[in-house]
Amino acid sequence: MNAVKASFVLALAGLLANAAWAAFEITPAMQTEISRQTEVVKAWAANPAIVKAVLAQNEKGPIPGMDNAKWKTVRRSEELIRDLIGNEAGRFLTRKIEESGGVFARAFLSAARGEKVAFNEKTISYLHKGQAKFDVPMSTGKTWQGPPELDEITQVHHVQIAAPVLSGGRPVGVLVVGVNLAKLMKK
Repeated sequence: MNAVKASFVLALAGLLANAAWAAFEITPAMQTEISRQTEVVKAWAANPAIVKAVLAQNEKGPIPGMDNAKWKTVRRSEELIRDLIGNEAGRFLTRKIEESGGVFARAFLSAARGEKVAFNEKTISYLHKGQAKFDVPMSTGKTWQGPPELDEITQVHHVQIAAPVLSGGRPVGVLVVGVNLAKLMKK
């Protein structure tokens, strides 16, 4: 009985913590810093290695038969994942995340149909088409900022920023980067 009570208390504490975080509001000072980091992400999206990788993926298209359900079965140790981390764009993103000193939690790059091109670590979804983080930059050519959330993979509270990858002034893909809110609160 005590184990059941302890489990209930822990579950309740977790729910309350998540509810408190869901009510978290970005302060004006934090928003200024997020806006500054958005400019950094836009510069990354304009990097020739990023643009080249997206254009090459756009020529190929998504992996036949790969959807988000099948993607969840792909292990992090599989060659496909190692290739998406180890390609030139993936190495660029990994280096930028590492150089950020923890300001950026993770990054992933999607091609024009929402499929992954590169990332610093495996994403939850293979296709992001149909989600605002992908659709807004692809349809408008403008950046997008999400709400504060707990990233399931990194377990870091962050805000996602999405920037269009442009070629000839037109969106050809999207770069999404998670900004670590704990690091911003310390700035």
